[in-house]
Amino acid sequence: MVKLVSKTALLMALLAALVVGCQNLRLSGKQELRARDGSALRIATYNVHYIVLADQTGPWSVGDWERRKGPLDQAFKALDADLVAFQEMESFRSGSDGSVNLARDWLLDRNPGYGLHVSGDWTEFPSTQPMLYRRDRLEPLDQGWFFFSETPDQLYSRTFNGSYPAFASWGQFRDKRDGAVFTVVNAHTDYASRQNRLLSAELIARRIAPRVAAGDTVFLTGDLNARLGDRTLEIVENAGLTFAPVRGATYHFDRGLNLFRAIDHIAFTDDVTLVSDPVVLRRRFDGEWPTDHYPVAVDVRLD
Repeated sequence: MVKLVSKTALLMALLAALVVGCQNLRLSGKQELRARDGSALRIATYNVHYIVLADQTGPWSVGDWERRKGPLDQAFKALDADLVAFQEMESFRSGSDGSVNLARDWLLDRNPGYGLHVSGDWTEFPSTQPMLYRRDRLEPLDQGWFFFSETPDQLYSRTFNGSYPAFASWGQFRDKRDGAVFTVVNAHTDYASRQNRLLSAELIARRIAPRVAAGDTVFLTGDLNARLGDRTLEIVENAGLTFAPVRGATYHFDRGLNLFRAIDHIAFTDDVTLVSDPVVLRRRFDGEWPTDHYPVAVDVRLD
């Protein structure tokens, strides 16, 4: 009997390993960005994980940041994007204190051709979801935020079920090449609560509806913690946006382990045309994973 149980447990473990291996293979695949087309606009989304300032060692500590900051800069450069919308770009101290932001300042220092938008004094503007934009291509026009909360215009208000604050930031830009104006809404929804995600999507839909109705060009970027076909994304689609068909995994557990379909997305109004399929950069940089998500990029034209 003991031998039978042991053999059964071993068989189950082998079967589980086989399933995980097949899933990882199915949702992987190396993708490379195409050569830049000067007439196209490249927009990317990237969750870079917060840094814990109180920890000197261990995962996501200051010491860990020293190891991965070079690879993060390499990943940013590899994107070669006109605009990158970030999530979790935070150096966490306590509460909502955003006075220190190591990743943001590092990338700005290493990439002088880029400017910072959708950012400000942390006591007035949440600092964890900024956008870096190519100065020679884009001109920032306006910015703002709203929290996924019953009081969305209250800074750092907690989510609908009282969990940690989550929000959307947004920035408006003008393309210097043709004068086209567009708005990028950048969101990070609750990973743990589906109800929070649904209510957050409904709030996003309500906030972008007037812009869509006015014929404005609108993008939605971010870590939505939902896969294509999920009700969370359908709510946004019903508001007039189409999601780029991101294939495979975008979250990899900081291990290159690809077990479920994309949760990082880019959506846009119907006056935007995809030049090519979206690209997920699933690779290490300098032998390291810069973070636990892969960056996602699209090349588009504004009609």
